[in-house]
Amino acid sequence: MDDAATGVAIQLEALVARVLAANPSPFTYTGTQTYLVGTTDLAVIDPGPDLPEHLDALIAAIAGRPVRAILCTHTHRDHSPASRPLAAATGAPIIGCAPLALDDDGPRSDAAFDRDYAPDHVLSDGQRVSGDGWTLEAVATPGHTSNHLCFALIESGALFTGDHIMGWSTSVVAPPDGDMGAYMASLDKLLARDDRVYYPAHGPEVTTPQRLARGMMGHRKQREGQILRLLDQRVVAIPDMVSRMYVGLDPRLTGAAGRSVLAHLIDLRNRGLATEENGQWLSAA
Repeated sequence: MDDAATGVAIQLEALVARVLAANPSPFTYTGTQTYLVGTTDLAVIDPGPDLPEHLDALIAAIAGRPVRAILCTHTHRDHSPASRPLAAATGAPIIGCAPLALDDDGPRSDAAFDRDYAPDHVLSDGQRVSGDGWTLEAVATPGHTSNHLCFALIESGALFTGDHIMGWSTSVVAPPDGDMGAYMASLDKLLARDDRVYYPAHGPEVTTPQRLARGMMGHRKQREGQILRLLDQRVVAIPDMVSRMYVGLDPRLTGAAGRSVLAHLIDLRNRGLATEENGQWLSAA
């Protein structure tokens, strides 16, 4: 079966099935992956965009079984809007991350915030929701967004990572809400865990999770080193840094790269390694 087929429920393991939404893009890869957890009753993780065909596919996959919870990792519009029609169709509560919606006029590198997200209950780090034979625990992982949660399936050792860690790309960390320092701390938090597999919202499952988390940290530290060297060379404007750091980048992604560089610069400033004057960044060394 084609793993990239939209609208088809693919069983990944005894307690986990996946349904892919038809919203592919340079930032969502093949689309948003919604996960169904359970057998006789269900939790739905990241219901995805509000597309009628995706809602129909989820209802077909649910197949009349009770839905105990609709869980959202965060509130970007490719993740949470379908929570509302799915809740109306199933009677299930919307549970998970806190509501968050920011006005942001900068060049986005991911979906904008879902302003209408309204959870019935917000989960804090370590809180759980359960059904027949399954238990999901919230793992707070701020960084991509300040309200981002992962969900750990206690019975199987799987972790649903949303946009925090993906197998196909690095996560977007875009100020003002995205925070590189928080993102790195969240990566470190996952490194201390012993999850068996990661199921991200975009891209394939990750069967060597600690190795990937360590690689993501190394990639970010490499970018940080590039920025520090450029500051030492008196390259002070973000567009100039982007042109030096991202050689051959698709022009459509230039704005996104600039936001990533900004996130690193803000983190460096918070750590006393950089300063900013009138839009120009300087080394604090």
